[in-house]
Amino acid sequence: MGLALAVATAMLLGRAWNACDVGVNDSANSTFLTWLFIPGLWAVLVLAWVAVGALLGNHPLLHALALAATLLGVVWCTLSLWLGDATPACPDGVPAWWPRLVPAPGF
Repeated sequence: MGLALAVATAMLLGRAWNACDVGVNDSANSTFLTWLFIPGLWAVLVLAWVAVGALLGNHPLLHALALAATLLGVVWCTLSLWLGDATPACPDGVPAWWPRLVPAPGF
């Protein structure tokens, strides 16, 4: 689950960078996302999942809520990727599909 979320997040971030002309070039951006971002985010997600498991102990309802939050992240990233425009517009420096509640300082 963590790997799926890391890959979907990297694809979403790469798409946003491409739409808003962020970064050096496509090759440098994809190298960073493939070799640094995905393994790093995957490691953080695995450590967070282990920490949640250690802190929550044997409480199935809390584990189910944590899994539901992770699944919600995967679904949001995936739907943003495949149901969005092929080339999203970036009029104010933030893609139109980006939620306004989440700050986007990199754009």
